[in-house]
Amino acid sequence: MSLYSIDKLINETRRLAAEFKRTTGTMLPVSGEIARYDVSHHLDLALSNDHTCGYDAIGSGVREGLRVQIKSRVIGDAVKSGHRLGQLNTNGNWDIVILSLMDDEFEPIEMYQISRERIIDVLNATSKKNRTMSVAKFKIISDLVWSKQDGVLTHQEYKKVL
Repeated sequence: MSLYSIDKLINETRRLAAEFKRTTGTMLPVSGEIARYDVSHHLDLALSNDHTCGYDAIGSGVREGLRVQIKSRVIGDAVKSGHRLGQLNTNGNWDIVILSLMDDEFEPIEMYQISRERIIDVLNATSKKNRTMSVAKFKIISDLVWSKQDGVLTHQEYKKVL
């Protein structure tokens, strides 16, 4: 049994990552794990410990049984044109993607959700070689499902993408 709770460890990781970025100007590679924790906590997902299965979590409630790929970006308070998502494995074993946007303190600001079909359609319409997109484009084509200000949006408050 661990001496520290996962909540305390994540909060300390946030603090250290933010201080490291302020001090060195570079990022520690921890935003993905912080986002996995935040998304699973706020959107009631069960995290997968198998990092080879092609998804990060399994949904419950309105996302019951859906395999969720979680992406993250630290953007501060505003999305700039240079922010891009990492490459999406379109052959992967997932049903939806949830993007967690974080502030400079590695705290979540917003979470967006999109279905596999919708994001693949958009990617196919642009380029067969490039499987990335800007954060701004992702926000346009997806649905806001959580915000720091309002918390979880109910199923009726965002367009159904499932």
